[in-house]
Amino acid sequence: METRFLAIGELADTPPVAVVIDVMRAFTTAAWAFARGAERIVLAGSLDEALELKARHPGWVALKDGAPASGFDAVNSPGRIRGTDLAGRTVVQKTTAGTVGALAVRGADLVLCASFVVAGATARALHGRPGVTFVVTGEDGRAEEDLACARYIARRAAGRTPDPAPYLRRAADSTAAAELAGGIREGVHEDDVRLCLELDRFPFAMAAAPEGGLMVLRPYGEGAGPSRS
Repeated sequence: METRFLAIGELADTPPVAVVIDVMRAFTTAAWAFARGAERIVLAGSLDEALELKARHPGWVALKDGAPASGFDAVNSPGRIRGTDLAGRTVVQKTTAGTVGALAVRGADLVLCASFVVAGATARALHGRPGVTFVVTGEDGRAEEDLACARYIARRAAGRTPDPAPYLRRAADSTAAAELAGGIREGVHEDDVRLCLELDRFPFAMAAAPEGGLMVLRPYGEGAGPSRS
C-alpha cells in the first residue's frame, strides 16, 4: 500500500482514498458522539454555517472548538460529550482543523476520519486499498499526535503489528496534549488527553460522504452498529 502524509494545504488534488486525522480533539469527540447514540455528524464549513443549520433544525446538536458560545449546544471535548445522551440525534460539528480537512477531500471515493480511539477499525477499512493519503490536520501538518496516529494506522493497514506505545507516547508528548492539560485551550475537560489516547476504544471506523449538499460523517465498517459506551 502506497501512503502519503500531507497537510491540508499540501493537497494539490483529490485523492481516491483519504484518512483525515485529528486526534485532539475533533475525531475523538466524533467517535464519542456516535458511542453516545448520535445518528450522524454534519461537518460544517464555518461557524456561521453551523449556526444556520442549527437554526433550521432546532433538534440538532451544534458543537464547536473553544469555550461555550451562544447558539451552540456543546464544545469539541470528548470528556464533555461522553456524558450527553445523543440517541438518534444529528450533530453539527465545526472545528479548527479536523472538519476543515474532511471538507478539503470531500470528492474522494472514500473519506475516513480517524483518531487513536478508532485506529484499528480504520486500518481494517483500508485493507486492500492500493494507495492512501493521510491528511494530517493539526499545526499545518506538523502536529505530533496526528502524525503518530497516521503512521500507526498506516502500518496496521499494511498488515503489520506495531507496538502502539511509541506512537501513543509521541502523542502524549505533543504540543496539543500539553496545551489541553495546561488549560491553555478553552472548552477542555480534565480527561480529554486521556480519552484521546485510548487506543481502539471503539470498534467502528467513521466515513464522511456528501448527503443532500452536506458532508456527513457516519460510523463505518464491521463495528458500526449501535453503541452506548
